[in-house]
Amino acid sequence: MLIGGTGTISSAISALAVEKGFDLYLLNRGKKSSFVPEGAKVIPADIHREADVREALKELSFDAVADFVAFEADDVERDYRLFQKKTRQYLFISSASAYQKPPSSPFLTESTPLSNPYWEYSRGKIACEEFLMGKYRSEGFPVTIVRPSHTYGDTSVPVALHGKNGCFSVLERIRNGRKVIVPGDGTSLWTVTHNTDFARAFVGLMGNAHALGETYQITSDESLTWNQIYEIIGSALGVKPRLVHIPSDALVSLNPEFRGNLIGDKANSVIFDNAKIKRAVPEFTAAVRFDQGVRRSLDYIYSHEEWQKEDPGFDAWCDEVIALYENFAAKLPKYQ
Repeated sequence: MLIGGTGTISSAISALAVEKGFDLYLLNRGKKSSFVPEGAKVIPADIHREADVREALKELSFDAVADFVAFEADDVERDYRLFQKKTRQYLFISSASAYQKPPSSPFLTESTPLSNPYWEYSRGKIACEEFLMGKYRSEGFPVTIVRPSHTYGDTSVPVALHGKNGCFSVLERIRNGRKVIVPGDGTSLWTVTHNTDFARAFVGLMGNAHALGETYQITSDESLTWNQIYEIIGSALGVKPRLVHIPSDALVSLNPEFRGNLIGDKANSVIFDNAKIKRAVPEFTAAVRFDQGVRRSLDYIYSHEEWQKEDPGFDAWCDEVIALYENFAAKLPKYQ
């Protein structure tokens, strides 16, 4: 059973699980029915209403349960109460942003320390991991922890900075030849993973006895700079993007909400070692290059109006910040 099952990551897992013949249940509020694959059984319930969920599941037990909407320790404590006697495996979706920031080394493995003072989201994931591994050590609770990094699919394109309405306004700025803000100098290394690749590894962990008590990071092996990511997006849109590099700490000073996402994540160069997941799931390989995956995403977004969410406030802010920043930089004294 997947709790959620219709998001960017979980929808790809749902589709592949059904394709592979899993008897799949999805527990969610039923608001994204278009992403429910044919053959999946939907249990309409809100996971945050524990008593209702317990009643809905009272006659059921599962080989594996995966929660895609657990963000705080309270969430996994609830899941533990609900599923400790109802599943042979509980998969928790953590985050690669939980790794040490700034990293002492850009090369990340599952043993890299967990510490992120910049992002509450990441600290919440760390607390979840600590609770679950404590239950595994003390009681044998059958947990498997999975750490994705920046995963995208048909409905999203990975960008370093966007407003409250997602990536579409950035895509439009690129497509229409407007300048785009790139945090830092754009040379830090980043990894983006297509959700169908992630799903292949994740489904290989479901019901895998060797995965109990273990932690796996699942990403592509393709490392790109942010400049390269924007250039690839521009190429797919048929234009050369006009990039304006602004220091990440300056952007955070203009909007503190950017702090976790930038200083606590995207501003850091990272290179993931996927050797462990490849040992556990030998058939796993990340087959979708970014230049291929982004074209699929753009085709979907530009053919589905519901994913074309404009953001005039963010656009106006970008224009003002870029103009002021470039004017300020032009007035700085030259060193002779």
